[in-house]
Amino acid sequence: MLLIYTHKITPRFSFVMKQIFERILGINVQFTAKVEDFIKHSGAKITYTKLPLQNEFFVRSNDLLFEQGINDIQIKVHDWDGVPCFFNAGERSTIPFDIFSASFYLLSRYEEYLPHVKDIHDRFPPLESLAYKNNFLQLPVVDIWANKLLIKLKERFPDLKSRDNKYTYNSIIDVTTSHCYAHRGIVRSFAGFILDITSLKFKRVLQRIAVWFNPEKDPYNNFSWLIDCHKKYNITSLFFFQFADYSTFDKNVSTNNNRFQFLIKSISDYSIVSLCASYSSFHNTDLLKKEKKSLSNVINRPINYSRLRYNRVDIPLTYRNLVEAEFTDDYTMGYTHEMGFRASTSFPFYFYDINLEVQQPIKIHPFAVHDYALSKLKSIEEINAKLDFVYGQIKNVNGKFNTVFSNELLGEQGVVDWKQLYENVLRKYHV
Repeated sequence: MLLIYTHKITPRFSFVMKQIFERILGINVQFTAKVEDFIKHSGAKITYTKLPLQNEFFVRSNDLLFEQGINDIQIKVHDWDGVPCFFNAGERSTIPFDIFSASFYLLSRYEEYLPHVKDIHDRFPPLESLAYKNNFLQLPVVDIWANKLLIKLKERFPDLKSRDNKYTYNSIIDVTTSHCYAHRGIVRSFAGFILDITSLKFKRVLQRIAVWFNPEKDPYNNFSWLIDCHKKYNITSLFFFQFADYSTFDKNVSTNNNRFQFLIKSISDYSIVSLCASYSSFHNTDLLKKEKKSLSNVINRPINYSRLRYNRVDIPLTYRNLVEAEFTDDYTMGYTHEMGFRASTSFPFYFYDINLEVQQPIKIHPFAVHDYALSKLKSIEEINAKLDFVYGQIKNVNGKFNTVFSNELLGEQGVVDWKQLYENVLRKYHV
């Protein structure tokens, strides 16, 4: 057990200490604000204040974990043995940076509370992030810092026990459009047919007609192939189905379509099925609850996991809405068009609501790779190099590698053979 002394135990302090020590490093941790309890403790211990008490393991604290609300913090990123870090702790500190405050800044998505210009889908732009601007977006720096801290702790306390984490890979499949042409209904199919003709998209016209006669040939209908791949490589997979009414940005098959419902039921026999919340439900909690209940009724199981259409996250409102809708886990923390770690970690963590100064009861599972981020790269060699780098970073910290692929992109034909790429990802990164 590790004892941490600080002058004031705040919700922010408790949140980040439990994340780093218990969830990432697997170390049992306790806190105290009493000097006498700290001095009496004979095992491993840390002082986290402005000044050390004696000659103990000391990390000089920044003020961030003891503040409330949002302040305009000026951050300067430095180098710590080749790893970017910030919040310099000074010479007397056992480690040169206050990684606890730095981790809180990144995990809480502090910068997303600050004024910024959102994109057309009301999303925080990755190019505005501290990680992107300082070239560490593709590094899980919170995990790296934690492991560097562990090395220092075990040098001082050789008997300190920690859990050895195991690297894991999870495949997330987005199903926002289960079929390109099939099961669309007469009106939508005919309208699409006319649009393809007037747009001179004759290849789509031929595909559409072929699917009308044989729905199994729909290019997006690759679900059997996906299940077989997951079985072949023993992959943990999660399918997120959009189950919503038609709208400008929500264009899946009708929720009343029996074949669509049968598809969802059949997938749920082999994988976890959860909700990809619609674009329309972004700020509509009642609609979110309705979609959740409707999908649950199809598979006759509770729906606990969520993803947001287009990875739309408006902090903190999105997570408050998900908590109100009684979701326990969310898989939206990442960027659609940039590879890397939005919260600078590969490990799941609970959402900390800065406005309320409370840890919300929803666990966030960050993803590192989205297929649309890969689609903007110029060659398969570049794609493989980027994937190998991110995999290596996660593997080094025994973290969690989550990728997001969509059945839509897997059904497309272009410069990249997406099915071959996806199977290569499963083969190379599942262990």
